[in-house]
Amino acid sequence: MIPQIQPWIDDDEWQQVKQVIESTYLTENKVTEKFETDISLLTGAKHAIAVFNGTVALYCILKALNIGHGDEVIVPNLTFVASSNAVIMAGAKPIFCPVKTDTLCIDVKAAETLINDQTKAIMPVHLYGQSADMEAVMTLAENFGLKVIEDAAQAIGVEFNGQHVGYYGDGGAISFYGNKTITCGEGGIILTESDSIAEVCRRLKNHGRSRRGTFVHEHIGFNFSMTEMQAAIGVAQLQKLPAIIKRKQQIYDAYMTGFADLPQLEPLFIDPRCQPVHWFTSFYAENRVELANYLRNQGIQTRIFFCPLHLQPCYEGWADPDVDFSVSTSAYERGISLPSSYILTDEELNFIIAQVHEFYKSAH
Repeated sequence: MIPQIQPWIDDDEWQQVKQVIESTYLTENKVTEKFETDISLLTGAKHAIAVFNGTVALYCILKALNIGHGDEVIVPNLTFVASSNAVIMAGAKPIFCPVKTDTLCIDVKAAETLINDQTKAIMPVHLYGQSADMEAVMTLAENFGLKVIEDAAQAIGVEFNGQHVGYYGDGGAISFYGNKTITCGEGGIILTESDSIAEVCRRLKNHGRSRRGTFVHEHIGFNFSMTEMQAAIGVAQLQKLPAIIKRKQQIYDAYMTGFADLPQLEPLFIDPRCQPVHWFTSFYAENRVELANYLRNQGIQTRIFFCPLHLQPCYEGWADPDVDFSVSTSAYERGISLPSSYILTDEELNFIIAQVHEFYKSAH
């Protein structure tokens, strides 16, 4: 089976982890600090704070902004449930917002119609490695006095108007889950320019204390720390990131060329202001279900798009019935992501392209 996505892990990661294990200092320490510094250098963010996953990163930012019970946060309807669940963890209410037809990122004009006295923040999600329209998001936030928390879980290396995403607003979160562009197995990073937000997030992740190794806790906090083993994998992965981004662009370009004569496959629009990192290469596909089944029988794994929040069983009855979610519903029904791993070979790539052609040839 050709996997839809798979990390690039080899001896580089093992050597980094081996050094940590041999040191016997396994809890968050110098390697995690290096990982945070490397992320700051990559993104340009003043503060990069490591935590054990991206959901917790979003939660910490929300709490640092005093968002909680009685507050509402506008979240795009097409995203992984971690976005809205982090809002719920913070005690606030996620308000599902339609997404744009072209990029499938948050529709800021639609978001404006959802603002009321309880609205405290907006959470743009940089979906599938493309940035949301941060110009429009920031203008809306400034006009209505909203906080901005960026869900950049899928967006390591992604830029909008020449700036890395994740800290246009008050703060943002990057994920290093196993299927992301680079991985720590699990892990997340908080990005922010704000000294005060950074200070609160560091306390929150460390049982409410400013320094480790003491037993005086100034605030309520939790244990959200990363381990040195996770950070060691992250340090090795960051060294590979330029090669991963380059290869993912080559894969994207090969699919675009290979399917240029197939009207049955429509690639997602790329905002020209965005420098994407093609976490996945995705299309709207005619006969999506049949195509996925056919490719699976040929040994090719694919992935459908996220189930929209308003269709999630866990959120039954939460969505406003008067809001039009047809764009996200259509994307969910038609969207397919093809294999996009760094380790995908040219031979496998050509095989995938040929099999997609064969399917549509047979279908017609």
